[in-house]
Amino acid sequence: MLSIPYRKSGTLIVTEHRSEVLADNPLGDPVWRKITVWLPPSYASAKNRHYPALYSLAGFMSAGPAQVGWRGFDENIPERVARLIHKKKMGEAVIVFPDCFTSLGGNQYINSSAIGRYADYLVKEVVPFVDRTFRTLAARDHRGLFGHSSGGYGALAHAMLYPRIWGAAASHAGDMGFENCYLPGWSRTLTVLSQYRNPPYREGKSKAPMLLAATKRGIDDGRVRSFLMAMRKKSPSFDEGHALMDVAMAATYDPDPDAPNGFRLPFNLETGELLNERWRCWQRRDPVRMVGRYAAALRSLRALYFDCGWRDQYHMHYGARQFAQALDKHSVPHIYEIFDGTHSHTAYRYDVSLPILYKALKL
Repeated sequence: MLSIPYRKSGTLIVTEHRSEVLADNPLGDPVWRKITVWLPPSYASAKNRHYPALYSLAGFMSAGPAQVGWRGFDENIPERVARLIHKKKMGEAVIVFPDCFTSLGGNQYINSSAIGRYADYLVKEVVPFVDRTFRTLAARDHRGLFGHSSGGYGALAHAMLYPRIWGAAASHAGDMGFENCYLPGWSRTLTVLSQYRNPPYREGKSKAPMLLAATKRGIDDGRVRSFLMAMRKKSPSFDEGHALMDVAMAATYDPDPDAPNGFRLPFNLETGELLNERWRCWQRRDPVRMVGRYAAALRSLRALYFDCGWRDQYHMHYGARQFAQALDKHSVPHIYEIFDGTHSHTAYRYDVSLPILYKALKL
């Protein structure tokens, strides 16, 4: 366990934990995981004091360790929390940064037979480990989670699926309204994947593309596997990164142990046609559509906050508006805010959400 004093504004603890839940994950990703914990300024001296715990879920292509690193012209999350406490915007809390990175670039913090049981990892291993190791107020009414993008999705999904664990949640530009946030980018992803087609396309006159029966059922014809193997050997380009994200979402929302790679795809790889049967599997995981099934869990929260910039380049703002309407329909108390911004460079919004979470979860 490594202890790093944080500019006299708390202490950063970096420890490792061997996960039994992830021991047989299908991607072969590491089972030894860093759990980074920020302890507030009074923790070292107030030996009998216990604190609410806030769990920070990183966005796609990121993980817990990245959230505590140096940031040029900006604050990392521990620095931001220390400032908010110093300015009395919020009280002291333990902040936890789990590492849920995968070889697909991340995950959505839910269980998937194609990626691993990352929801179970959080609620069955990380939470108990933190409560055993640190002086937290070890009860759901004093435990919350927050995140941006995929982390924001994870916060909302956990609030609905695990209400006995989490008492409050905050989502910043979380994935929702899947028709708007995912479908538009898939044409670009299909083009990236076509570079790994075997046999490759040939120039000149050609008959219509071969319509393999497998691709009509969302089955990989080999190009996805080849793409994933290539991405293990290089740093992905911008378009490849987005393709990797879309593939990871397919592995998250439509896992199938009997399919190649362990999941199905929502599009015909040859024609680009949306496969409605496969897409319905994605829709069931859309927070907008989940509200009706988990309204009681959401109503039990001590606080539910979410926001999104109205210029979000992934169109999450439309999903946020639909989510707010669904919450209103089912009488779920919440705070929804719109601001002038995009999907990027919005960490300053934690200045709004973290005090709300702390107020709801404090003793």
